[in-house]
Amino acid sequence: MNNSILRLPEVTKMTGLSRSSIYLMANNGSFPKQVSLGERAVGWVEKEILTWLQQKADARAVK
Repeated sequence: MNNSILRLPEVTKMTGLSRSSIYLMANNGSFPKQVSLGERAVGWVEKEILTWLQQKADARAVK
């Protein structure tokens, strides 16, 4: 797994979630929090997004 920083377009493409869903879920703790990259820029740690996706796939397999 990689510790690269992903910007919002990459995260939306990887997850299929909209911008508003990502921020809503991050605020309620059900999605990885963004990392501040500067005064007006944020990103997400790729490893955390991949782990979140794997957890979703694993939960589906259990049901």
